[in-house]
Amino acid sequence: LTGPAMAKGVEDTALYRYHRLVALNEVGGDPHRFGVSAAEFHDWCKRTQSHWPATLLTTSTHDTKRSEDVRARLVLLSQAPERWNVAVRRWSDRAQRYKVAAGPDANFEYLFWQTLVGAWPLSPERAREYFLKAVREAKLHTSWTRQNQDYERAIVAFTEGVLADAELTGDVASFVTALTPAAQAASLALTLLKLTAPGVPDIYQGSELWDHSLADPDNRRPVDYAARRAALRRAVREAPALAGRSEGGLSKLYLIRRALELRRRRPNAFGPRGRYEPLAFNGPGSDMFVAFSREDSVVVAVRTRFFAEKGDEQATQATLPPGRFVARLGAETTFEGSISAARLFAAFPVALLERED
Repeated sequence: LTGPAMAKGVEDTALYRYHRLVALNEVGGDPHRFGVSAAEFHDWCKRTQSHWPATLLTTSTHDTKRSEDVRARLVLLSQAPERWNVAVRRWSDRAQRYKVAAGPDANFEYLFWQTLVGAWPLSPERAREYFLKAVREAKLHTSWTRQNQDYERAIVAFTEGVLADAELTGDVASFVTALTPAAQAASLALTLLKLTAPGVPDIYQGSELWDHSLADPDNRRPVDYAARRAALRRAVREAPALAGRSEGGLSKLYLIRRALELRRRRPNAFGPRGRYEPLAFNGPGSDMFVAFSREDSVVVAVRTRFFAEKGDEQATQATLPPGRFVARLGAETTFEGSISAARLFAAFPVALLERED
């Protein structure tokens, strides 16, 4: 009936109850929509460019349930389900010692493990605040207006017990470390698509570097602008040497800077009349990549699957628009005609090419 009713019913209740993959439980999203095909993505982009070229493109806001980098890490769980299944069962077995009669229930526990992986490292203070908010919003065992003290104490005891268990948290940390290269590549892909697809990109302050934050209590933290200014100076001074380095989010900031520079040089390509054309990959890994051109002068290519076989990347080819293109991320390699995905992504996890005039 109204925006507030929708928000309370869906965003502040349903999205805290159903946890199949919490990366989908986002403001404006639909948890039933488990990804789209490349064809659907291209159709959306062409329709947006035709009808709403000035629409906002954003991946984090003050109200997102989880930051863009948390979601980028969590979506990888759908690409490694066997590994995830084994890990969750192992962690759950060990964590039974921290449960009491009052709870928590299995539904909360599945939210717990996803949150731990997505936002790791997570301090007990942050975790306690977030999980109390989550169970109150769900309104299944407790709520903001009718708090069940026994259940909430059980949530806090479980959270603190798990996070004080060095063996268990070490296992979680190892799992996250193994995911990190793919998760960072996924985040860079999301960032590049936002900066180059039809629409007007928005960079939420604080998300220029890696940011694994949750709705509460993190969305009220001040942004460390001094750290970001220092990182930007490094990105200017040391590029492209830092192109493949991910510490502290330097590779993300580097990508943002280079993409915005290109948008400034090529305003017509990204303007309301800038032509959008899908580019096809051909070969055994063709469904693992997405690419498009803007006005035939800019080419964007990203991975959609992040545990691909290297042989598939070598055997999968993309055909560029006519002309000679220069890579604007990493070493300024030149490309022309048909190129392999392996060569396209050799210097950086995503590709941004500009045609030489």
